[in-house]
Amino acid sequence: MSFIEILLLAVGLSFDTLAVSIVGGMCLKNLKFGHNVRIICTFGLVQALFMLIGWLLGGSFVHYIEAYDHWVAFILLALIGGKMILDSIKPAESKSVDLMDTSKLLLASVATSIDALAVGISMAALQFDVRRIVVALVTVFAVTAAASELGLKGGEWASRLIGKKSSLIGGLVLIAIGIKILIEHLAA
Repeated sequence: MSFIEILLLAVGLSFDTLAVSIVGGMCLKNLKFGHNVRIICTFGLVQALFMLIGWLLGGSFVHYIEAYDHWVAFILLALIGGKMILDSIKPAESKSVDLMDTSKLLLASVATSIDALAVGISMAALQFDVRRIVVALVTVFAVTAAASELGLKGGEWASRLIGKKSSLIGGLVLIAIGIKILIEHLAA
C-alpha cells in the first residue's frame, strides 16, 4: 500500500469525524484555541489508537469485531443525536453535543473511529511492518484532526446561518450517519 493509498484511506475514515465536528461546531460558542486543540487531538488520537489496536489484534479477532461494530456506532450516534433533538425542543439552554464535555467527546470519537479498528486489522493481514503502520497512524491522526478542525469551523459558520435550529439539524445528521453506517454493514 503506497502513501497515496494510505492518505486516501485516512480521508475516507475521517468523513464521519468531519460530520460530527460540524454538529459539534454548531453547538459550541466562542471556542478557545486550547479547547479546539483538545477536541481535534482527541478525534485524531482515538482514530489512530483504534487503528493501532486493530493492527495489534491482527486477523485473529476480525470476525468478532465485524459482527457488531456497526451496531455500536449506530447506537452511540443515535443516542447523541436523539439527545440533541430532545434538547432542541426543550426551552432549556443545554447543548447535548458539547464537545467540551469529556464523556460526549469520547463517545463521539469512539463512534466515528470503529471503522479504523477494522482497517487496522486489514493492515495486519496485509503484513504492515512497524514503519508502515507508524506512517499510517501519523497520517490518520493528521487527516482526522484536520477534518475535525474543518468541521468545527464549518459548524460554527452554519450555526450563525441557521440559528436555534442547529441542534435539531445536528441531531438528525448524527442519526443519519448512524443509519448510514448500519445500512452499509448490513447490506455488505
